[in-house]
Amino acid sequence: MESAQPSLSLVRRARRIHRELAVIHPDAHCELNFRSPYELLVATVLSAQTTDVRVNSVTPELFARFPDAWALAQATETQVEDIIRPTGFFRAKARSLIGIGQALVEHHQGEVPARLEDLVALPGVGRKTANVVLGDAFGVPGITVDTHVGRLVRRWQWTTQEDPVAVEREIAQLFPRKEWTMLSHRIIFHGRRVCHARRPACGVCPLTALCPSSRVGEQDPLRAEKLVKGPEELLERLTQPIHE
Repeated sequence: MESAQPSLSLVRRARRIHRELAVIHPDAHCELNFRSPYELLVATVLSAQTTDVRVNSVTPELFARFPDAWALAQATETQVEDIIRPTGFFRAKARSLIGIGQALVEHHQGEVPARLEDLVALPGVGRKTANVVLGDAFGVPGITVDTHVGRLVRRWQWTTQEDPVAVEREIAQLFPRKEWTMLSHRIIFHGRRVCHARRPACGVCPLTALCPSSRVGEQDPLRAEKLVKGPEELLERLTQPIHE
């Protein structure tokens, strides 16, 4: 069933929030380190249930040992597990990574495909991973619905959906396709730095006038400042008046 078309007021409010996010987080980007579509695919699979920092700590050794799909396809689970153990769920991830290497060799001549339907057919690859790879490795716009994006778009009442695919479909209706990838990065940065799951820093967030959930977090500006994570210049940007 297709989603109902969003109201004009919702579209305007959502796009205004995105404009503000661009000012608040001009440095938004994929925080996984990679040099090729293969490396980004592997890193994104490893990022499930852990931090990008943790992934970046293990991928240099992993890529030195298995620099391409051909090498990964011939790895043993124990070899991969020993390297990726710090990322958690390392046994399942190792199986997925080796399966990805084998599938890439068997079906794609060892290259990462640039089509969503081909990516999601790989072992352990869902739409979230596929959209990360498409957006950041191939420049194909996609909306990445991770835990941060899902939390924030529901707080902003852009959607009431819980299913990531339904969330992706509804958010896509609010923005031009060309904005999807950077929209995802900016929401993720805001979720990691300001709009936290347990105690968002509402008291210093410039989006409070646009946010239906602006009363859920810390209201005192001084206490809210201490909740903000990120570079010092982020606090300076947070204190600027909202742009019309």
